[in-house]
Amino acid sequence: MKKKPLLEMVNISKFFPGVKALQNVNLKAYGGEVMALLGENGAGKSTLMKVLSGVYKKDQGQIFIEEKEVNISGIKEAESLGVAIIHQELSVIHNLRVYENIFLGNEKINKFFGKLNKSEMKIKSKEMLEKIGYDIDTDIVAGELNVGEMQMIEIVKAISKNSKIIIMDEPTAALTDVETKKLFQVIKRLKSEGIAIIYISHRLDEIFEICDKVTVLRDGKYIGEEKVKNVTKDELISMMVGRKLEEQFPYIEQKLGESVLKVENLCWRDKVKNVFFEARAGEILGIAGLMGSGRTETAKVIFGEYKKDSGNIFIEGEKVSINSPKDAIEKGIAYLSEDRKKEGLVLGMSVKENMTLCNLKKYEKAVKRISKKDECIEVDEYINKLSIKTPNRNQLVKNLSGGNQQKVIIAKWVMISPKILIIDEPTRGIDVGAKKEIYEVLNQLKSMGKSIIIISSDMPEILGISDRIIVMHQGKITGEISRKEATQEKIMKYAVES
Repeated sequence: MKKKPLLEMVNISKFFPGVKALQNVNLKAYGGEVMALLGENGAGKSTLMKVLSGVYKKDQGQIFIEEKEVNISGIKEAESLGVAIIHQELSVIHNLRVYENIFLGNEKINKFFGKLNKSEMKIKSKEMLEKIGYDIDTDIVAGELNVGEMQMIEIVKAISKNSKIIIMDEPTAALTDVETKKLFQVIKRLKSEGIAIIYISHRLDEIFEICDKVTVLRDGKYIGEEKVKNVTKDELISMMVGRKLEEQFPYIEQKLGESVLKVENLCWRDKVKNVFFEARAGEILGIAGLMGSGRTETAKVIFGEYKKDSGNIFIEGEKVSINSPKDAIEKGIAYLSEDRKKEGLVLGMSVKENMTLCNLKKYEKAVKRISKKDECIEVDEYINKLSIKTPNRNQLVKNLSGGNQQKVIIAKWVMISPKILIIDEPTRGIDVGAKKEIYEVLNQLKSMGKSIIIISSDMPEILGISDRIIVMHQGKITGEISRKEATQEKIMKYAVES
């Protein structure tokens, strides 16, 4: 007997002024299975899930839950129908206790006294956490937990509302490998209870490890549904981008120039310990290591965000003093943070304003007035150079896809003509098509003689685009590997030993 879907979305369309966000999109999710929802940034994944979770109302189409047509008009109604969403940016309230977060909006009341039944909520929270294999003190403040544990609170919160359909949006984006494995174990438990999971991720390896079926969207349209076991990674990429990516990591051979950056015995607290390395002109230097290895801290010390305790920094052979990001920028160093929304962009500003924010003096004319004409000419030039997909330079940057936001940040720093460009997690949360475009931008900068330092947790990425790789563990550099000799096994060997 053919299995019936727990959820079926049929010919869903959603329109915004001047934009067809979804056009006749279909999606099925089955109890006891994980359905991957894939597509480039801007493909319509988030819009479709917002329709399902009640954030947006559909303009056309039908939604069926357990074969019954439903009309989801709001978030509460979606929850009552058994739909829960766990966002990439978790909604855990840090100053509330674990049990308070789990039952937030769904509190248990003592029917005799009309007060919160805290003991019942604590007991039930503990039972549900243990059910998914987690032993967390339900009475501690949630802010004391790590990201993986906070995610479990979100999952238990969904379970507490008897959710039948759980949407997970980039659930592993901020998790360590150990936390990811624990999450996958929890997903298997949820599957065994007949829950349907819709899994959104740009990490294709995860799709093959955890998902049963995959639905692909492109440009707001339904492209197809496949069983994961019947499709290859290259076929999925082709479905997502509408073309074959013959070379996922474009690499150019470049004659290396002189040393541009040299750090000697750099120390900061117990996070950066006697770090020593050089980066040369026309080189992409990869920095690998596990979470907490000191990679980001090293970058922030070089950029002056953290003031070094000891050690020396040399730029083009000259010893420099860097006590702030302003000093670093003046010396020709640019740093792109791994958290682009919090530290890289002003989301309420336009593309133009974000791109010129660090270099307004460049456009000053007499009496300290900005030449809007010069500013706009250069912004438009970089929008074209980096193929930034935006209606115009005045579009709010928060409305762009993740890949285009990242390109805006790259443009912002390239426009100051840096000698050294440090990029932390250059393609985190970015789709495969945009990743390749960013790699090509980095190759352009490399060919211009820029010294580029890439910090990445994506092993294929660090292997694919680096000329040389250094590996860190517990604040120290534990190994250096040439491009020709580099393998995942060698990197991991250095990443786990002091």
